[in-house]
Amino acid sequence: MKLATIRNGRRDGQLVLVNKSLTSMCEAGPIAPTMQSLLDDWDRIAPQLHERHAALECGAVPGARPFDLRDVMAPLPRAYQWCDGSAYLSHAELVRRARKAEMPAFLYHDPLMYQGTGDTLSGPRDPIVMADAQWGIDLEAEVAVVTDDVPMGVDKAGALGHIRLVTILNDVSLRNLIPHELSKGFGFFHSKPSTAFAAVMVTPDELGDAWDGRKLSRPLISRVNGRELGRPNTGHDLDFDFGDLIVHAARTRALGAGTIIGSGTVSNRDLSVGSSCLAERRMLETIEHGEPTTPYLQFGDTVEIEMFDAAGASIFGRIEQQVVRNVAGPAAPERQLADAMV
Repeated sequence: MKLATIRNGRRDGQLVLVNKSLTSMCEAGPIAPTMQSLLDDWDRIAPQLHERHAALECGAVPGARPFDLRDVMAPLPRAYQWCDGSAYLSHAELVRRARKAEMPAFLYHDPLMYQGTGDTLSGPRDPIVMADAQWGIDLEAEVAVVTDDVPMGVDKAGALGHIRLVTILNDVSLRNLIPHELSKGFGFFHSKPSTAFAAVMVTPDELGDAWDGRKLSRPLISRVNGRELGRPNTGHDLDFDFGDLIVHAARTRALGAGTIIGSGTVSNRDLSVGSSCLAERRMLETIEHGEPTTPYLQFGDTVEIEMFDAAGASIFGRIEQQVVRNVAGPAAPERQLADAMV
């Protein structure tokens, strides 16, 4: 089944079921008013919603109405936990190659992961609001799964059994803030603002042969201002599948229902398929020409991210965001530091 959250004036929105073609929807109603309520009681509620979704697909649900992406929030508007990995090591390899540095051996068996901003997740049409274009605004096209309750120390087979939903996302990054933050030795904070999610999350059975229980295998298409940036296949060159990432996240803690686990920037070693972020394109330009020529996102730029099934239908709906200025926003930390030194 396909699930979305629409605006209803409340913080967590209203859960709806969406048909396969993303053209009509119906309320989940009292069965599950929000996405989190479904995830909290998945085993009891999901079978009832599957039946209702089947009826929607057949046109047998009274009160079904058109599905309008302008009304959509993030499917899970706020998450108790949003953990983003780095499953495609070809991306990390390019970073280090551009810096003429060696790839640490431990990264091939110990995944990178950080905790992102879970309290204000963005919808597919929400703007990317920034105070300063000099922060180095970048998109990152990724895949994510959502879990139910995961026990601490779960093994890989058990971890895969806790995946309930799959989606795609734009993990916005502020590249020019990252070096200063990492130099503090305490990880990302300012450089990782709100992440935007596609309109729908789907149960794995909706994905057919594209889902093998561990990973999703379809091209993920990214565009900037209508020009294609890349279409790497999400199932290729995946050094850590979602079982690996969940095991890593749950090593020292249990994961609450509604935990989102991201794949990190999708990247293939076949460079002809392009990239899922501007930083990677800039790295390739640096490797080939000695310096990057592609700029980061500027105010007014538009980002699109989408995935299609084998028949050419959009699976999750298109993420389409414009970069807009937050006129009341603070100055960049680097400028604040410079001003303080004057």
